[in-house]
Amino acid sequence: MLWWLAVRRVNAAHPGNPVPRRRSVALIAALALTLIALQSVVERYDTALFSVHMVQHLILLFPVPILLLQAGPITLLLRLATPARRARILRVLQSRAVGAVTHPITGWVLLVAVMWATHLSSLFDLALEDPLVHDAEHLLYLTCALIFWAPVFSVDPMRHKLSRGAALGYLITQMPQNSFLGVAIMWAPRVLYPHYETLGRTWGPSPLEDQQLAGALMWMIGDILFLIAVFVVLAAWMRDAERTAGRDDAALAPALAEIHRREAALSAKRAEEEA
Repeated sequence: MLWWLAVRRVNAAHPGNPVPRRRSVALIAALALTLIALQSVVERYDTALFSVHMVQHLILLFPVPILLLQAGPITLLLRLATPARRARILRVLQSRAVGAVTHPITGWVLLVAVMWATHLSSLFDLALEDPLVHDAEHLLYLTCALIFWAPVFSVDPMRHKLSRGAALGYLITQMPQNSFLGVAIMWAPRVLYPHYETLGRTWGPSPLEDQQLAGALMWMIGDILFLIAVFVVLAAWMRDAERTAGRDDAALAPALAEIHRREAALSAKRAEEEA
């Protein structure tokens, strides 16, 4: 509701430059996916099946943060703020502290550290037993994912944004970390989380089979999602190149026209001389 009120206010104040509709669509999609991950059948079975839990984490790590970043909430806030408040917000965004937190290296290392530390330690099993820890884990994943994806997909002003080429390297080097962790879970010789083993579940795959499926989902679906992100960056890079080429052609057009005019004039003069 607050989002729509803010959008209406900005659109009313700037009818010639309204909030792009795609940003509201991105926010709706992010909220819908969050509800699917946390308030649907996915949430109902996340502590019973590790594979379902993995689907939940993939939703929170990939589409939800990217869509939130594409919604541009900070830009909307800036457009609503008075000039004095806007200046204060921008100073915070451009500060060294915020810059350190949102630096690409921070995001890259943080995502790897959090994913490996939580999945290969007792913290994951504790989250399965304690709802508060479970909620904190979800918040941790979403926060780390936002920091990781921000240098690539954020439309808001920030101190560190990656060029298209750097973004490709950033994503391509992160993808193997996801693959290795998925393979490590998939090929683990024993059940990693006692919670699933002690449930006494009489239906579905065995705990070890379920764990193997979860690892395979992290590996294959996670890599597919990373590849989609890579292709999105490549497509944007190609569009940028086409726009640059178009601007260069437009800038050269007068000079080329003058060259053609002179060539035509010279040809006409030579034809008169030969006649």
